Amino acid sequence: MKTRIEWVCENTRLLGAIAEEFRQSRPFAGKTIGTGIHLEPKTVSLLLTLQSGGARVVSTGNLNTTQQEAVEYLKASGLTVIGGATRDLNEHRGFLTAVLAEKPDLLLDNGGDLFDLFRRHRYPGLMGGTEETTSGRMRLEPLREELRMPILVINDSPIKQFAENEHAVGQSVLESYIRITNRVTNGQRVTVFGYGACGRGVAANFKNARAKVSVVDRDPLKRLQAHLDGYDTPLRKAAISSADLIITVTGASGILGAEDLPHFKHGVILANAGHFPIEIEAEAIAASESVCERSRFSDGIKTLRLRDSRRIHIIAQGHVFNLARPRPMGNSIESMDLGFALQARCLEAVALGNVGERHCVVPVPRDIDERVASAYLGLRY
Repeated sequence: MKTRIEWVCENTRLLGAIAEEFRQSRPFAGKTIGTGIHLEPKTVSLLLTLQSGGARVVSTGNLNTTQQEAVEYLKASGLTVIGGATRDLNEHRGFLTAVLAEKPDLLLDNGGDLFDLFRRHRYPGLMGGTEETTSGRMRLEPLREELRMPILVINDSPIKQFAENEHAVGQSVLESYIRITNRVTNGQRVTVFGYGACGRGVAANFKNARAKVSVVDRDPLKRLQAHLDGYDTPLRKAAISSADLIITVTGASGILGAEDLPHFKHGVILANAGHFPIEIEAEAIAASESVCERSRFSDGIKTLRLRDSRRIHIIAQGHVFNLARPRPMGNSIESMDLGFALQARCLEAVALGNVGERHCVVPVPRDIDERVASAYLGLRY
């Protein structure tokens, strides 16, 4: 019987076509690509595509999202995988340090971890690479003068924004919420923190699932946009106190903390869909003196009972929950195929010297966007 990874590889058709091309062109011949990215079936397809272009790939995962089947498949395919699943930040940093110890020629980063680590522990020969996320771009933008090398930000591509962030993230967050909790969405009050592309997708999918959705964003233009899109935009305290479910998707830290405990509704569920596990301060909330009992459920839900008998539930300890157990699926195959095709083409551009220092922490070049869009349409999904 074939595995889920093989199903994914068969259905990432853009990457399949690029891999076939790379076997002939060998853009990464003699080069090492270091990666720190969620290790799950769709990233397996991406990393195998890079390998087909002649790369030696050295990879580690992200916090709390590494899937063992992906690690084993990659190792069996001849890739070097460092570490495994972990929620320990220090252990994760050790894995990243070990990736950089291999002195990669190119980096595929996811959250800015590898480039920030390189900045502090430089070695000769790094050509540049890619950054997957908005969180990583926010982290690396102030470091341009120190980095001074091509770093193409995949998340700033319009393809990534509308195909993956708006459509696929919203879909996978809704799917994951239902799968993990098995709770109803109809008539539930859902508060979404953040109204960027991901937040718009999350809000739209829960609205379509018959939830009553409110949006909180620090940016008054985003709040206006949400209002005109038909969502309630109450003040923060009111949005928290009325919610049956709160989803953070901002890229910022400390969105929900222990100071919000007095305002949470009995039975509220807290879930983070942002890249870093910093949006919900899960440990600080759980450690509060207001909490008198803590219990864990097997599907990754932690329940806190407060001294006034209210209960609060936190999914996946504040880690990105659409890649959390049980059976973590993440975004749709087709959306990730598009985003990872951008990754492959951008790394190819860096390896071939088609981008330079002026492309330090900038969006994907327009010609690459157009090439990937045309290729997708040409497949006639």
